[in-house]
Amino acid sequence: MLEYPINIRRFFLNIVGGLSLVLGVIGIVVPLLPTTPFIILASACFMRSSPRFHRWLHQHPTLGPMLDNWHQHRGVTRKVKQRGAFMIVLSFSFSIWVIPHLWLNAALLIFMFVLLAWFIRLPVIESLDGTKESH
Repeated sequence: MLEYPINIRRFFLNIVGGLSLVLGVIGIVVPLLPTTPFIILASACFMRSSPRFHRWLHQHPTLGPMLDNWHQHRGVTRKVKQRGAFMIVLSFSFSIWVIPHLWLNAALLIFMFVLLAWFIRLPVIESLDGTKESH
């Protein structure tokens, strides 16, 4: 009987986690490609397959705090919310300006408003000084 030297489930989760991490990092600079969902997916995959990568991701100076805030509070800081809303509007506006098709511009505009409505409704977590920020 053949024995596999590597657990196929762990291998698959590492591949999906790695691809999600790459897409999340690319999403930082590419409009319309989300960052946070891919980073959260990478964290979930690494949690089940590679404690070393999971620990590295959560200790990363940029990505770690975002993951910790999401896992602990299911929310974002006011600063992240303001930056995120600005980047959503900026990236969608640029895409609408560049694309010459009216029907596609209308679809992008609708998608932008849906995404903004979801994003703005995320709970605001406590700031670094420990005081609760309000909506």
